[in-house]
Amino acid sequence: MNARDTSLFGLPKLPARYGSLVMPLLLSILMTCIVSAISTLRGVGFVPNFLHVWLSAWLISWLVAFPTLLLVLPVVRRATAALVRAS
Repeated sequence: MNARDTSLFGLPKLPARYGSLVMPLLLSILMTCIVSAISTLRGVGFVPNFLHVWLSAWLISWLVAFPTLLLVLPVVRRATAALVRAS
């Protein structure tokens, strides 16, 4: 087995069974980061404490988004399967 297959940046990769948690975790982090940054920038502008305001907005949005993704992802997968032809 290749070392690249079992580690990333020198850390061991998680077993495949954690994929259903890792994917919504990463998706929620990236999406809330981008959306909260844009929303905060539009709301308050680039003020001196922008980073603090944005990080607090991001944390609140992520705390809502991650559990929401865990709940709705199975429904979205089923809806996608109903709308998209199998390959």
